[in-house]
Formats: sequence, C-alpha cells, structure tokens
Amino acid sequence: MAVKPMRYKWKGTMTDRARFNNQMHYLPVDRCFNMEFGYWDENFQLWNMFKDNGIKSNEQADRFFSFDRMETITGNVWLHPYFSTKVIEETQTTRTIRNEDGLLAIEKKGGSSIPHYVGSSVVTPDDWKKVKEERLRLNDPARIVDVETLKEDCPPDRDFPLCVHCGSMIGRIRDMLTFEGLAYACYDYPDMVEDMVETSCLLVENFLDQVLPHIDFDLASGWEDICFKNGPIVSVDFFKNVVTPRYKRIRKKLDQHGIDIWFTDCDGDVRPILPYMMEGGINCLFPFEVNGCAHPSELFAEYGKELRIMGGVDKMALGSGREAIDAYMKTLIPLVERGGYIPFCDHRCPPNVPEEDYLYYLDLKESMFGLK
Repeated sequence: MAVKPMRYKWKGTMTDRARFNNQMHYLPVDRCFNMEFGYWDENFQLWNMFKDNGIKSNEQADRFFSFDRMETITGNVWLHPYFSTKVIEETQTTRTIRNEDGLLAIEKKGGSSIPHYVGSSVVTPDDWKKVKEERLRLNDPARIVDVETLKEDCPPDRDFPLCVHCGSMIGRIRDMLTFEGLAYACYDYPDMVEDMVETSCLLVENFLDQVLPHIDFDLASGWEDICFKNGPIVSVDFFKNVVTPRYKRIRKKLDQHGIDIWFTDCDGDVRPILPYMMEGGINCLFPFEVNGCAHPSELFAEYGKELRIMGGVDKMALGSGREAIDAYMKTLIPLVERGGYIPFCDHRCPPNVPEEDYLYYLDLKESMFGLK
C-alpha cells in the first residue's frame, strides 16, 4: 500500500523517553513511539527470523527489531512465598499440576493453551486467613526494595521511559480463586473478597511508598485481565464499590509524585467498567483488544483526551492477509496524529499470522508513522 508519511512538528531526533512523554501528552514528536507487546511461544519455534537468529523470548525480540525502550520496576506485591509447583498426574497429552498460585491446573502438553483450573487452595474465609498469614505479610523482609540499586540503574537523566508497576487489585485474586471461584465468593463471602482486594492494595502502597520518593518515573502500570468478550468477570457494582476506591488511593500517591499516566493491562470488553477505572485514576488502556470490544476510535470519541490507548492493532486483521492489514492500518492514522495513542498488536501476536505478513505490517507501520 502506498502511503504518505505523517508529518511531525518536532525537528531532530528525540530520546525514547521524550518521545513517549510527548506522544502521550499530545505534544509534538519526531515520530511515533515504536513498540510491540510480544509473541506467542509458538512464534519463536515457527518463524524463521526467530529460529535463525536464536530469538527465544519477547525481550530478545524487542532488541532484534530495535524497538524503542521502556523499562518497568515492580516490587514484591503478591504471594511470598508462592506455592511450590508440583506435578500431580501426567498423561501422554496432559499434565495436572499444583501451580504457584495454589491452583490445581490441567495443562495440555506443548503449545500455549490456557490451563483448565479444577481446584483452588482458597475457597473459604478460613483458607484465606491461612494464606494471608503465611504468604501475604506486609512486614515480610522480602518486600523491602533495594532503592539504591534502582537509583543507579534508573538515573534521572536516562533516555528511556520508566514505569512503576502498581500490581493488581482483582486480577491476581481471580488467579487465586479461579473465575468460577471468584464468582461464587463474591456472593458467598463478599467480606473475604473485599479483604483480599484491601490486602492487594496495602501491598502495592507499601511498595510505592518505598520507591516513589526516590525514582523519577514517567508512568505507572497495572494488570487486571478481568474482562472477556462479554464484559467483566465481576459485577460492575462490585468493581465500582470495592476496586475503584483502592485505585483512588494508589492514584493519590502517583499524583503526589507527578505521575499522570497510568495504564492497566486488561483484555476483552472493558467498556462496562471503564468509567470506574477512570474514576479511580486509570487513564490508559493496554493492549486494548479490538475483537469483542471496539475500535480505539470509538472510545476516544466517547472519552476524549482524558483517555489514552496503547495497542489496538487488531490481531484478527494481522492474520487475514495484507489487504485487511492495509485497511485496518489506515483507520489508525488519525489516532496517531491525534496523540495519546501508540499502535501495536492488541495482545501477543499469535502464530496464525504469517511471518511475512507480520514483517509487512511492521514495514507499513514504519512508513506510515515515521518509525525510522
């Protein structure tokens, strides 16, 4: 597809840090910030460019493609210690394990399929009390951050954006209870679930209190992953009344240290809970899955420049041939020109996308958005 390169108002070359901050604050840039979310494990086995160059991880792939650099600092804000992973039963095609979250999981051998969870270590308030006392102690020495080392690794004059991770208020709880277990617990033991959310928040606050006064962060991140194509896996009222107040506490700390961009990683249709995410202070979506939700332009039309999006390149289009890639990428031009939007595949790129078409997409993105 012949494209006319976008025109940018910034003359000269910017650092990755300056480029990211300007783009997310609707200021002039030399070109679009260039990143991707990564790839399924199968891609590293199937794509020749990865096999021939010994690329076996998303971190190695980022360097291979010379994507712009972004780093994240995270603390010990969940289980410590995690449960010991143990194989319970094994067949020719499956493996049943007790995983690090304490879940009984049936995994298919080979590939990246999601395990089938058939049991949890936390079902009742008594189970939760035991796990909380043993694995979620605020005064655990392992939760103390080595701030001096971080200051050396992330000096104020660095040239890359630095993210502080704000953990998960409900996603990790879903991991611990299972989807079905969380649904039952919200009705059977609502006080237990709220205490789990409160504990998650306290652990994140403890981490933030250690690092925010000493490190100059550019943005904050989170992880929830609590939506699917039909909406959130918890009720909107639960999210509004239990999760949002904890977001507000975290947002207050971020604001005190000048961090105004906060994204959370959540797949699926986030629209029913997005007003309460934003009320709590989350103002950026990542990686914004299109299928089952909406084109990014629809949410920008509704929320204006209060909302930013990172991602939103429909993986379905990437796997549907070059005409589909051309057509979809054209729809993103006004969004990149608008600012507050960084385009990349809306999850890990799946193996059904041909290697040649993925490279075509990267070249097209480069020519459209001035990436080189």
